[in-house]
Amino acid sequence: MTEMTALDTLLPGPLSLAGHRLGTPQQAGALTMVPVSGPARPGFVPPRTGLKLSRVTGYGRLELRNGAPAGVAIVPLHIGYVQDAAQNHALCRSALLGPGQKLLFEDACCVQQTQGGYLTGRDQWFFVLPGELRARALQLRGVHGYAKLWDDIADLNHRCGLPRRGHLEQILSRKRPVLTQFQSRLEPQPGQVGALFLVAGRFAGLELCPDPRYFAEMWPALACFAYGVAAWRTEPGPVPAAPYDAGTLAELRAALDRDRTDRLTGIAARIATAALDEPADVQEEERYLDLRLSTVTSPHLAGQIVTDGGRAVYASLFAR
Repeated sequence: MTEMTALDTLLPGPLSLAGHRLGTPQQAGALTMVPVSGPARPGFVPPRTGLKLSRVTGYGRLELRNGAPAGVAIVPLHIGYVQDAAQNHALCRSALLGPGQKLLFEDACCVQQTQGGYLTGRDQWFFVLPGELRARALQLRGVHGYAKLWDDIADLNHRCGLPRRGHLEQILSRKRPVLTQFQSRLEPQPGQVGALFLVAGRFAGLELCPDPRYFAEMWPALACFAYGVAAWRTEPGPVPAAPYDAGTLAELRAALDRDRTDRLTGIAARIATAALDEPADVQEEERYLDLRLSTVTSPHLAGQIVTDGGRAVYASLFAR
């Protein structure tokens, strides 16, 4: 995998990824990120600068606005917002918003069990639900009930060695300094539009964005939270360094090259054996002009995709 690899040979199922290719993997502890390059799709609004949380009208009721004068906003799957002294929420689904359009999500979930208050115009930052919560959140799309994810959040906190409460900020805020290591140690590449993630050598997810700017704005939320939480939980312990059997600088360089090649070959083998091409059910959820937003489910994979004429524009697919 030192050379780019066509992605459509790895995921030939529910969407066409023709033109997208995998780059050289990067690894930080238990988290491996494989860059995805491909054609940039113009006309889409990036999530941080263009998509705004305009108000929270009640627990489990969250309104987003496409603040751009032109371009379609693809609401990232399982995006959530953290606000000072107000109830934090996350979405169970994606959506398509036209320029200036507002959309009230009535099936959002609170991720902070006892914090009161609604949004009153404060600064916000967004996250993506940790992978351990995503299959359940997707299953709960369309289900009203702001407390519907609290038990799952409490279980995740317990597995992380934290108090068993339905407070996701125990991870998002208190462990943020630890989780940012994945954002800083893994380096997105010029022109990168997506990434394939592995945790402890196992496929964890595939994220595909319309263009490099969209991906750059998603990168911190994906690296730190969507995949960083699982990587942090499975972080390997310190391993004593084994000296290379090299007597000269040339021999040391050759040993390093062999070690790097072995690691890349192992990563490529694990990706090739991931269950990405299994039969999947694709359910169309909504349309906007020629765009189609669909939910994908299979025995080991789930998520949502946006296609234009059958070609992938956006994808957020995770292991289940």
